Amino acid sequence: MSSTSSPVAEWIDIAPDLRGYLARPAGDGKHPAMVVFIEAFGVNGHFQTLAARLAEAGYVALVPDIYHGDTYDYSDRDGAIGHLRTLNDEQVMQETDRALDLLARHPSVAPIKPGVLGFCMGGRYAFLTHAAHAERVSATASFYGGGIAPLQDGLGRAPLLGRIPAMQGPLLLHYGTEDGSIAPDEHGRIAEALSRAGKRYGMQIYPGAGHGFFCDVRPSYHAAAAAEAWELTLDFFSRHLGG
Repeated sequence: MSSTSSPVAEWIDIAPDLRGYLARPAGDGKHPAMVVFIEAFGVNGHFQTLAARLAEAGYVALVPDIYHGDTYDYSDRDGAIGHLRTLNDEQVMQETDRALDLLARHPSVAPIKPGVLGFCMGGRYAFLTHAAHAERVSATASFYGGGIAPLQDGLGRAPLLGRIPAMQGPLLLHYGTEDGSIAPDEHGRIAEALSRAGKRYGMQIYPGAGHGFFCDVRPSYHAAAAAEAWELTLDFFSRHLGG
């Protein structure tokens, strides 16, 4: 699916205390929708561009601002991680619920359950949403989501393997072999838990790619891995969201 006109993009109010960046194909048609979760650096230019890319591919993409206006330069890892530490899973899932409500009533959104896409910190929240809001989403893709199944999470987050039985739709996971924050044994724990629970999932591993390999404004950007992962992700959502 694709759009021939430039997408329409704007900041919108999701709830009285929550904004989001929304991009959609131009025109009056209805399209599949997607909730997009940010990295630990906020709703920055990269994620605004990403939302536009999804709109060009035929989706209504909503990026909830779970950082409530704060953004951090990619060089300011301490600031970004400090903000990440303040997040509460329950609150983020409540805000996700509001984002899903908005998409359900938006005039540009087709009457099908949306997809979920997340990166880094947002990859973990995409995985959590796939369980916490299983009845409200069609399919989920997570890029290098940290904190899903570590033996010990350095940020004190609860592991998410126990949430897997609630999952319903298909799941796609992307990881790089050179990711210093997500070791191969964590890939194995996630895969084993999903398989034992009888869930439909795919896991793509990219040799030579590190954490953040998809983001073209980060030093860890890996062009070949990013291009392949993008193509696979668009194909995944095209198959499972229709349109």
